[in-house]
Amino acid sequence: MASEKNPLGLLGIEFTEFATPDQDYMHQVFIDFGFSLLKKSKSKDILYYKQNDINFLLNTERKGFSAEFAKSHGPAICSMGWRVEDANLAFEGAVARGAKPATNAALKDMPYPAIYGIGDSLIYFIDTFGESDNIYATDFEDLDEQVITQEKGFIEVDHLTNNVYKGTMEHWSNFYKNIFGFTEVRYFDIKGSKTALVSYALRSPDGSFCIPINEGKGSDKNQIDEYLREYDGPGVQHLAFRSRDIVGSLDAMEGSSIQTLDIIPEYYETIFEKLPQVTEDHDRIKHHQILVDGDDDGYLLQIFTKNLFGPIFIEIIQRKNNEGFGEGNFKALFESIERDQQRRGVL
Repeated sequence: MASEKNPLGLLGIEFTEFATPDQDYMHQVFIDFGFSLLKKSKSKDILYYKQNDINFLLNTERKGFSAEFAKSHGPAICSMGWRVEDANLAFEGAVARGAKPATNAALKDMPYPAIYGIGDSLIYFIDTFGESDNIYATDFEDLDEQVITQEKGFIEVDHLTNNVYKGTMEHWSNFYKNIFGFTEVRYFDIKGSKTALVSYALRSPDGSFCIPINEGKGSDKNQIDEYLREYDGPGVQHLAFRSRDIVGSLDAMEGSSIQTLDIIPEYYETIFEKLPQVTEDHDRIKHHQILVDGDDDGYLLQIFTKNLFGPIFIEIIQRKNNEGFGEGNFKALFESIERDQQRRGVL
């Protein structure tokens, strides 16, 4: 139920919509991650991919909102659908709380109430969701030739991270807090060997997902400002898939098109002494270059791909009684990204 703490009745993420000038490449990446291509919109060139509770839409329209978004940004996450109790009430409530409405049907590719979010992407409000009664059952139709892929253990979107211009992190933090009721759960000030960033992490009022917001610091060679230049504006930097078994997920993706960041071998000299409670095979963790972080209560395992869609990448995370973001790994991860930037000539 909508409440003072959850004013719009937010209940989680229903879908992520991608726009791209290169449909074949993005399709292959989705397949390599273990998504199945099942349906197509009845009214638009929008394809539907699914793996457990992660729903992806790939918009291949030549005109309209998504097409224009891709012209501006290249491969992009142009919209998300967020689950709510009542879509129209959530839309009205969001606008009353200061959100910019997307009311012109010609400026949307889908028929659901929507507001403008980060970088003028769209947030649709979806109140029909579940195993059988959902928008894919009513507004989509089965493809004649489905691509059924063996799922690779990814069960839901754990968090999505926004990159914003210097000086605007508080503005976007307030956007999520004031309109949706997100709460701040972490603040980070992260330094690598050459660059730095600051980050707020916000949790949705229903507790189902988080949105960290990153802002570059110091030199504009940092990874956040590089993203903003390539993407031409603020937007979603990465999605994090929660895995039920990260080692198994990576075993299943080995040899595919998906490459992950390199971690220095020295990282593994001490990590298992710091976290002796890790039960997964240490050699497999080292082989896949998985990062480990935790405390006395639990731990998490995480890994980051190299940039996949323009400057957008994917994080894979497995949680074992730990709701953090891998704070203990930030330095190792940051320097890994800097090494990747050096290889690409940015630093």
